[in-house]
Amino acid sequence: GNSPEFIPKCRTCRRQAREQSGEGDHHEGLSSDEELTPTEVDEFQKSKDNVLEDSRKIFEDVHADFCDIRKILLKFQEWKEKFPDSYCDAYISFCLPKLLNPLIRVQLISWNPLEQNFTELEEMPWFRAIEEFSDAENVSESK
Repeated sequence: GNSPEFIPKCRTCRRQAREQSGEGDHHEGLSSDEELTPTEVDEFQKSKDNVLEDSRKIFEDVHADFCDIRKILLKFQEWKEKFPDSYCDAYISFCLPKLLNPLIRVQLISWNPLEQNFTELEEMPWFRAIEEFSDAENVSESK
């Protein structure tokens, strides 16, 4: 098993083996299990590119009004303003997260918070659209 005493012993054994073989470019704290070969990096990049390419095609045949989060939320906002009773009876505020989930997931496919120049979630268009919708809902409820 992976008992706490077992892990340091393995690291010590690997460090001694590297010192004897003359491998000096290993960075302490990185496991040799975590180091990818150029082939693995290449395969990962190809796989990532394929996923991104496929994700661009997901909403190709969908009308723009139904794959844009801002436009979808505007329709719900209109519904709430024109027919507040049926909007409330349909529990729309509980349904929206499930409805928007696939749209947001597609937009987050390429998002990587570990990259240096990643975009903060709060700066993404879908996040701002939801924030504006929530603010509009809070204003209408306080009225």
